[in-house]
Amino acid sequence: MRARGLPAIALVLAAVGSCAAQTITVDITPSHVKNTIIPNQALGAGIDRISQKTVDSAFTKPVIDRVLEAGWGPVTYRQNTELYTEAWHWNPKGTWSDASGKGYFVGDATPTEMLRYSYGYPLPHRGVTRDDGTENVGYSRLTDGDLNTYWKSNPYLAKAFTGEDDSLHPQWVFFDLDSPQMVDAIRIAWIDPYATQYAVQFFTGDDPIRAPNRGLWQTFPFGQIDLGKGGTATIRLSSSPMPVRWVRIWMTGSSNTCDSHGSADKRNCVGYAIREISMGTLGARDEFHDLLRHTPDQDQTPTYCSSVDPWHEPSNLDHSGRTQVGFDLFYSSGFTRGLPAIIPIALIYNTPEDAAAEMQYLMNRKYPVSYVEMGEEPDGHYMLPEDYAALYVQFARAMHKVDPSLKLGGPIFTGQNKDIEVWADSSGNPSFTGRFINYLKSHDALQDLAFFSFEHYPYDPCKFQWGSLYDEPTLVSNIMQVWRDDGVPANVPMLITESNISSSDSENSVDIFGALWLADYVGSFFTAGGDGLYYFHYIPGGVHPGCNNSPGSFGFFNVDANGQLTQPLSQFFASQLINLEWLRPGPEPHKLFAAISDIQDDAGHVLVTSYAAQRPGGDWSLLIINKDQENAHSVWLRFSSESKSSSEFIGNVQATVFGRAHYAWQPLKKMADPDGPAAHSELQVDANTAFELPAASIIVLRGQLAAVR
Repeated sequence: MRARGLPAIALVLAAVGSCAAQTITVDITPSHVKNTIIPNQALGAGIDRISQKTVDSAFTKPVIDRVLEAGWGPVTYRQNTELYTEAWHWNPKGTWSDASGKGYFVGDATPTEMLRYSYGYPLPHRGVTRDDGTENVGYSRLTDGDLNTYWKSNPYLAKAFTGEDDSLHPQWVFFDLDSPQMVDAIRIAWIDPYATQYAVQFFTGDDPIRAPNRGLWQTFPFGQIDLGKGGTATIRLSSSPMPVRWVRIWMTGSSNTCDSHGSADKRNCVGYAIREISMGTLGARDEFHDLLRHTPDQDQTPTYCSSVDPWHEPSNLDHSGRTQVGFDLFYSSGFTRGLPAIIPIALIYNTPEDAAAEMQYLMNRKYPVSYVEMGEEPDGHYMLPEDYAALYVQFARAMHKVDPSLKLGGPIFTGQNKDIEVWADSSGNPSFTGRFINYLKSHDALQDLAFFSFEHYPYDPCKFQWGSLYDEPTLVSNIMQVWRDDGVPANVPMLITESNISSSDSENSVDIFGALWLADYVGSFFTAGGDGLYYFHYIPGGVHPGCNNSPGSFGFFNVDANGQLTQPLSQFFASQLINLEWLRPGPEPHKLFAAISDIQDDAGHVLVTSYAAQRPGGDWSLLIINKDQENAHSVWLRFSSESKSSSEFIGNVQATVFGRAHYAWQPLKKMADPDGPAAHSELQVDANTAFELPAASIIVLRGQLAAVR
């Protein structure tokens, strides 16, 4: 039956009497609370690196006011430069370590004029062609064909800074021959500092990146070098050619001789540096037949490296037009709502002194900081956990000298659904998280891990479909349990500081799929015990080509050529249902309880998921997602307690629904029609009322409970 008093055109969700209804059961036993969250601390959004043009169009009051209508609270500032192997000048003004105006840069901690933009500087001594952070990192100096350039490892991973023997932080480079090739020789053009002890190795498995422990690194028969002399070393690796694809140079002892930048700075004199590498066979007269492609672009033989020296100079400025938002604009614009923000530091390609100066600047400006993220996606750069941890400890010490109360965390993993594995250590442990935690413990630094953060992109880019929606609740809960099982202490909060459907734009993001996924993800994360999540991407960037050139987007607004908003997209409406209807915005705690649905398809997929919140004041709210794209479902709501009493919604219930009747993406037009809004109803219900859930929809029901027996 229809709710009384509502005209048919406005009736989007009705209370219906139905003997065929299925059931959602909510366990409201007080001792069974699953989680307690504070909305204006737990539900936020992220601001990433964007073009300077977009900064100028998006950081305006009309745009900001409209974006804030989505209801997200705190903001996390995403630090993107490390994905591009760049140094980040968070303050364009600062000092260089070398008197000539280059070297290691430290931003000025003393505020002067407003910081509107900040910039990245591609590092000249990089050794990676591409990595999992981004495909666009320029090119490696190891196979660029230029002996005047070189790769150099991060000096902060040398004994002079770690206090540990260099063998405990081996540095490495490896390259991919694309397919197995017959090789028996390598040529390494060293430059100072060179390796005095190293091994040339090959991988026995298919892929040391995607499957690091389905194979072993084995040293070539003649590949162990214990008295390296530098210069150009041509090494016969075996008595006859061997079929190999992946080759690694594993460096454990340094000459500690100074590089081309001189001896005035000890950072120039530690670690390892290589001009160029060649790989192939030696002929009968020792002539070298090189199999590698040497070119200064992405067509070179792909190479990878353990770390990169953050040395650079002013001419390295990134001229692509990408900018990081300046801190002063970020905090004064209105996007943060005046709430404390998560602020990053560059760590993988930076110095502790610069990170400390950044924190001092924020303190001097009196900007509120909730947490500080340490670097960006070390797993995407294929770092070993001990290296990341060693940098973490050094940077934490420098930053805590500025402010001992800073809450630091990481590792800011790329969005993965399984444990992050790296090459196993000597004890056979492949877990990045487990070894990172162990390193902090062994260095009396576990107290410096105030939170554990990671990204959530649950689906493989361009490879997911409607049925993927059924997986989300399990995916997000399972990955959190993985981190706990790896050793993350129970009292360390779990934060997802960047999230959306996948790491690649997809039309599913702007269709109703994107809305349903977002609601299900938020509900399942918090019910599973998560402490905070951040939607990506807050800044409207419009709809642009995604998978297979279909329209795709990270965000919830369409924009015109001038960056002005033209229409909200599906995740905007889902955001409103989550932040403004299911939860009450503000600083008051909400208790979350388990809700179980018995609505399944023949394959056992749960078609309807539900998340229950007891809001401040005692009213109850259900966030319900009907993932059945074809069928509506009529459901009973049952609120049970161990006290043997049962409760139901009685009287007035506020209902909000968003589904295909309110929003439909039109791919040929690259726009939604209709494009919202969600519809609101007021229902009068009793203990015998069942609720109709439209196909492919999000529903929020909110009201008071009354005991019925």
